[in-house]
Amino acid sequence: MAWLQITFTVAANAANHFSEQLEQFGALSITLQDAADQPLYEPDLNTTPLWDHTKIVGLFTDDTDVQAIAARLEPQPEYRIEVLEEQDWLRLCQRNFQPTRFGERIWICPSWSTPPEPDALNISLDPGLAFGTGTHATTSLCLQWLDTQESLKGQQWLDYGCGSGILGIAALKLGADMVWGVDTDPQALQASLDNAMKNHVAAQFPLCLPAQLPKQQADGILANILANPLCELVETLAGLIKPKGYIVLSGILAEQREQVSTAYQNYFDLIEWQQQDDWVRIVGQRKI
Repeated sequence: MAWLQITFTVAANAANHFSEQLEQFGALSITLQDAADQPLYEPDLNTTPLWDHTKIVGLFTDDTDVQAIAARLEPQPEYRIEVLEEQDWLRLCQRNFQPTRFGERIWICPSWSTPPEPDALNISLDPGLAFGTGTHATTSLCLQWLDTQESLKGQQWLDYGCGSGILGIAALKLGADMVWGVDTDPQALQASLDNAMKNHVAAQFPLCLPAQLPKQQADGILANILANPLCELVETLAGLIKPKGYIVLSGILAEQREQVSTAYQNYFDLIEWQQQDDWVRIVGQRKI
């Protein structure tokens, strides 16, 4: 079955207006995209900003008179109508997500692919709703640091903002006795549980909301969030880690490095930072 797709670009403040019109006219899906390569790195709390030039894509069945719908849009935008042929979307997804190595030992492998190095530290993970497949620089930087750790045997870690669970699972594969996964999003906790089960570490990976986390100190913390929440969580995270324990902070833009470093320097000796693309990872050690 083919589909019909209408595409046009509007200002950010008009996007909701046009989206509502397409919904009223029976669009099966409405997608908002960046029309001018304008990154939105870290929105303010409780906001959902759009790009200054927002591309709107409406999808309709092939028997819809999309030309008539386009003529009824108010105000009238410049638009393009295309025929979107039926495709095997699963196969396309599988082709775009292949095994990826981080450092020397860690491989992230989708379930449909055979691990290139069977004896390596292989994590089975498929793309999904929760953030964190390793492809983004913030996650990649954390995995690269974990790869440099010879062993986490006998240690307990905390994956704060666990998302897909990828970092906690990697820590467990590196020998950690237990990793607590924490996230504010119940969907993320479910995704972490699913991935932990897939990788046979669910029993060592308890998951909870922040308020449910037991008051205990971990040997190390992985926190791949964003700069502003990290700064707000300084005292919380400092209280959750043992003296001399390592904290790995990510989700930080390069220009935010000093802001985060300043926030953490009273509690941690900041021992190194690393940049990949526009993002940095900061590693610190808890002061005694």
